[in-house]
Amino acid sequence: MSFFGSLAVASSGMQAQRLRLDIISSNIANANTVTTPEGGPYKRKDVVFESEKFSKYLVGVKVAYVVRDDTPPKLVYDPKNPLADTKGYVAYPNINPVVEMVNLLDATNSYQANISAFNAAKQMAQSIIGVLNV
Repeated sequence: MSFFGSLAVASSGMQAQRLRLDIISSNIANANTVTTPEGGPYKRKDVVFESEKFSKYLVGVKVAYVVRDDTPPKLVYDPKNPLADTKGYVAYPNINPVVEMVNLLDATNSYQANISAFNAAKQMAQSIIGVLNV
């Protein structure tokens, strides 16, 4: 097992969590987007992680794919809105800002944990190099 393996595992975690942060940010930014090029309101997205084997002992993580949440949109009664249906309802995205903020905090904490692991492995490698240079 090498120090580079530890760096690769931590780096894979940072990359996966960065994409997760991007997706969560997109969800928050589009929480009130009622029209999209595809038609209808913005659909919440989420990432699916899968393990990524680096060696016999080292397993990192990667984003397998981004999924669209097909939960029905929230219907808000607003008959004066030009986008209202015949019953006066406007379809809003299926996004709960509180849930997205909790997910954002979780992704941020996971990203920070991977940074800590990366820095610890880097410091260990630098210590070994220092010992070998003596």
